[in-house]
Amino acid sequence: MPHFMNAKDVITSNMLTVGQLNRAVSELLNDKFGLVWVRAEVSSFTLSAPGHGYLVLKDASASVKAVIFRARLMAAGFNPKAGDQVEIQARVSLYEPRGDYQLQIEVMRRAGRGALYEQFLALKTKLQSEGLFDVSAKRPIPIQPKVIGVITSPQAAALHDVLTALKRRAPQVPVVIYPTLVQGKEAPLAIRRALAQACERHEVDVLLFVRGGGSLEDLWAFNDESLARDIAASPIPTVVGVGHETDFSIADFVADLRAPTPTAAAEMACQPLAVLVGQVEVAAQNLLRAQYRMLEQRALRLDQASRRLVSPSQRLKHRADAMGWLIKRLKNQAPDMKRLQLHCAQINLSLKNQAEKILTRKQHRFEVARSKLIGYDPTAVLERGYAIVTTQQGQVVRQAEQTQPGQELSIRLGKGRLKAHVSALQNPDI
Repeated sequence: MPHFMNAKDVITSNMLTVGQLNRAVSELLNDKFGLVWVRAEVSSFTLSAPGHGYLVLKDASASVKAVIFRARLMAAGFNPKAGDQVEIQARVSLYEPRGDYQLQIEVMRRAGRGALYEQFLALKTKLQSEGLFDVSAKRPIPIQPKVIGVITSPQAAALHDVLTALKRRAPQVPVVIYPTLVQGKEAPLAIRRALAQACERHEVDVLLFVRGGGSLEDLWAFNDESLARDIAASPIPTVVGVGHETDFSIADFVADLRAPTPTAAAEMACQPLAVLVGQVEVAAQNLLRAQYRMLEQRALRLDQASRRLVSPSQRLKHRADAMGWLIKRLKNQAPDMKRLQLHCAQINLSLKNQAEKILTRKQHRFEVARSKLIGYDPTAVLERGYAIVTTQQGQVVRQAEQTQPGQELSIRLGKGRLKAHVSALQNPDI
């Protein structure tokens, strides 16, 4: 027999639980839409403790809830606020526990930033690869600058914020303003000229680049490549405080220090006067303690010296006693002049006698030597009739055989000389 089902059976056979229904709808939405781009206005934004963002997005006719997880929010680089126009890439999903339809955001950017944001990222990558963002290239900001320079528009609210902060924080530090445009097509060149003027005049110790918040287009002057290179090459340390805390520019990355706001830039450029006064007070206390220690040491040395100190009268008495002792010693050691004179006279007489004896002996020896010398004098022999015969060459002839017939000879007599001629040799052996 055929089985007939009533209406109640038919309904219960296709019945789903709430969870099954929500899961089915969620899968249907994911399969149908995938990733979609949506432009909307932020109606509200809430940041959870773990760092996830919860938004309500709207347009003129409808609103939708959205969620952006912490990592995606950090990649976006900003926290949106009510009234911001944003462009998001999201998945259409259903939050199954409550059955709420929502968008799960993968990419978020400010509306209209598509092309500009791509340019920003491309320039950032380029300059980063060249090392312009390296921490090693950053110069330290002076702790106590003597003069602070500010590059901004004179009409900018940021200038008022900076001057107010500096007046409150360090009223003793002079401020030099380098006026320039900070928005528009002419702004990058104008800012570069202001920087060049500051570098040429070299009258400040640190330079602040400041501007209030605005859209990406409003802040675009600070994403100029030439300006970024000039800031990186500045001989003066630089601090950039452009826009709000969530705003980033290329100038932020090439500067020596990035400040989240213009006011923060002023605060980071110098120490508070109270801190400096405190440091001076600490230094004064240290100096005072050092002086006390030095005085104590000097007093101790004075006490030690005073214990060794002798009164003038005692010193004079000691010196008088010493002089008396020296005089007595000198008297004892003084020579006996009479005795010395007598001794000298005796020595003198003895020396005279000795000298006379030596002179007599010397004279006698002289006379003996003189007599001998006279006896040896050849001229004396010649006086007795002898002669000295020499050849023409001056050789003395002692034997007849030293000559030969016909030879000329010279004969020296006691008085005068003779020239002789040898005619013959006689008895040469005698």
